[in-house]
This record gives sequence, C-alpha cells and structure tokens, in this order.
Amino acid sequence: MKLQQLLSYTRKAVDEYQLIDEGDKIAVGISGGKDSLTMLYALHGLKRFYPKHFTMEAITVDLGHPGFELGRIHKLCETLEVPYTVVHTDIAKIIFEERKESNPCSLCAKMRKGALNEAIKKTGCNKVAYAHHKDDIIETMLLSLIFEGRFHSFSPKTYLDRMDLTVIRPLMFVDEMDIRGFQKRYELPVEKSPCPADGYTKREYAKNLVKQLTTENPGARERMFSAVLNGNIPGWPPRIKKS
Repeated sequence: MKLQQLLSYTRKAVDEYQLIDEGDKIAVGISGGKDSLTMLYALHGLKRFYPKHFTMEAITVDLGHPGFELGRIHKLCETLEVPYTVVHTDIAKIIFEERKESNPCSLCAKMRKGALNEAIKKTGCNKVAYAHHKDDIIETMLLSLIFEGRFHSFSPKTYLDRMDLTVIRPLMFVDEMDIRGFQKRYELPVEKSPCPADGYTKREYAKNLVKQLTTENPGARERMFSAVLNGNIPGWPPRIKKS
C-alpha cells in the first residue's frame, strides 16, 4: 500500500465519523508495532492538507521489558517533526515478577492505558488516536459474540468523560494486510514486542478464526465488517457518507 492510499482510507474515517475538529491536539499512541507507526504516517500526511488544522504528539509507554529499543522511532519522529514523549514504567516487572500473573494481558492493558492517559493530559492533548484497523474491529466483534454474548465492537470515536478525552480510530478502514505492505514499502522502524505473552491471546484466536471463516466462505470478512458498520451498535457516532 502506498501513502496516497493510506491517506485516502484515513480521510474516509475522519470525514465519515467526524474524528478531527479544528484546533485538536492529538496524542498518537506508539507501541513500536507496525500499526501505530503506520498511523503516525497517516496523521502526519493528513495534517498537511486537511482543512481542519490540528497538531500531534507521539507518546510511547515503555513497559520496562529488557531489550525494548526506541532509538529508531525517536529518529522517525524527528524526521516527521512530531514531538515524542516516552513514559518509562515498571509495568512488566510488576506483572511478571512481582504478581506473576498467569493471564497478564488485561491488567497490563489497564496499567498501560492509565500511564498513557496521564501522559496525554500532561501534554495538553484533547484526543488520542489508537491504531485499531479493520481486522481489529472484526475480531473484537467475534470475541464479543463468543465470550460476552453480545454484538459489539469498539467505536470509531469515544468520549471518556472522566478523563475529558476523546479516543479516535483513524485506521478503521485499513486492512492489516495493507499495513504489512506499507511497513515493508516504507521500511518502518518496527520494534517487536518482547512481552512473553505476545501471540498467545484470545485476539490471536479470533484472528485465526476470521482466516478460517473467510477461507471456507469467501467474502465473509467483508460481510462481517459491513455488519458492524450497519449494526447500530450503542455508542457509535452517526456515519456521514458523502453523496
């Protein structure tokens, strides 16, 4: 996928769900993975021509895993002229050494999000962009059906009243496969997660299930995504399509 196509998908999400307003200061959560780095490129590119002016701040929560290097990401942010903040924590030590959690993902996500939100407020951002893509939305819907018994997926835009912060997901129309292609084409400085639980999650199960369903029923993946978009899920903002 070329940058022009990425920007087209990003603008589609931003326009149809009104993700960006004039004067926004948007925090871009950078995990070091392909998705968040692609989102950094997407918002940086959109910023150059989008009619509503906004600024950006990249933020990484360092969980404290040994061997997690951020030097190349620092250089990328300097090249793009995007301010970059790294929040150093002991989350990995707390979860894996002190508490020895057998199912660490939920607690880790909660602690990481808390550290990220605190940093966001310090930088004065009013919005935070998460790098969830089309596949994430489909997989979340399946996980909700299977384990919660309800039809649900995260919204393109969510206001967190306790934090006075709005979460946006500008990559919601982008396929994970295209993000992989973008990563290779533009040689993104991806830093692989050193987390010992990486790749052994319920989300990985859902990802494999989507692949199986699509192999056995061609087009199933796109139909599931359309079902989410048209499902009138509580909390989703109205979709504004261009005529």
